[in-house]
Amino acid sequence: MRPARWKTVAGSCCLAVLLSLPIWGADTDSRQQAMPGTLNYVEGQASIGDQTLTSKEVGTAELQDGQVLKTGNGKAEILLTPGVYLRLGSNSAAEMVSTSLTNTQVALQHGEAMLEVDQIYKENFIHISQPGADTQVLKTGLYDFDATNQQMRVYDGKAIVSANDRSTTVKGGHELALNTDNSKSRDFDKKQSAENNDLYRWSSLRSQYLSEANINTAGLYYVNGWYGPGWWGPGWYWNPWFAGFTFLPGNGFFYSPFGWGFYSPLVVWRTPYYGVFHGYYHFDGTRPVAIGSGFNNHAVTSFPGGISGVPARGFNGAGFHGGGFAGNGFHGGGGAHH
Repeated sequence: MRPARWKTVAGSCCLAVLLSLPIWGADTDSRQQAMPGTLNYVEGQASIGDQTLTSKEVGTAELQDGQVLKTGNGKAEILLTPGVYLRLGSNSAAEMVSTSLTNTQVALQHGEAMLEVDQIYKENFIHISQPGADTQVLKTGLYDFDATNQQMRVYDGKAIVSANDRSTTVKGGHELALNTDNSKSRDFDKKQSAENNDLYRWSSLRSQYLSEANINTAGLYYVNGWYGPGWWGPGWYWNPWFAGFTFLPGNGFFYSPFGWGFYSPLVVWRTPYYGVFHGYYHFDGTRPVAIGSGFNNHAVTSFPGGISGVPARGFNGAGFHGGGFAGNGFHGGGGAHH
């Protein structure tokens, strides 16, 4: 078979696969939008006020200003501005101070919280406070807030910490002790810290899960573009098979601080796409697992990051952004732009 004819046949088969994918939207799921404070995952014991949280509340429960998210023997993940996830460790509590897109504030009351920042715009004003300190996040990266041990760590990124009437710039690979008068940050062993930090390991797995959901969602939204409103730009998008929201960048691709790839529908469109079975996924604390009628197997062979589920850059990826455009979008199952 001649190369040109082979390419034509392969392209036709790929298009047939894409067109065979189900179209899903607002009619198939009521979780159509995500605002700062939206619950995106929960396991074990967690609550908002008197409301006990289960997987049924994922995508619908929202922290309003002044409400507190608490965990017992469990963990929870909430969405902040598009591309920013806040994860709460066990026996922790965090108050949603402000849900504004341009003034997003969370107060960690006790326990530990980890912030994954995959996308941030100059208009975003993201503050995480804890007893004795207030932190403004300046760059993409990974931030750990430990109220129990009174410290703040930056695995990757940059932040300004206001504590003891002083402001300290803390960069990647540095930590700041909040129970001393010393306003200088110091180095810490990121690898050792990651290995010993349960919330870090859990957050890395969540990032992997969301990366897989991103590729699945990016492909589906581009296909929807042939028939209806589809994808409108960067923002949170609901995926019913993964039972959660994931982030789609406006253009290009980037790596999360854990090294997992996130791609826009435009990149997925230009890349060979395989896998026609779509089952439901659950996160079992070890890795994403497909359950139900089938599985999702996206072999994104020409992506710089390789296939979905394989880290592109390993530990502490630099969070490279391959383009994108300014603006904050909240998108639902049908791609409605809010």
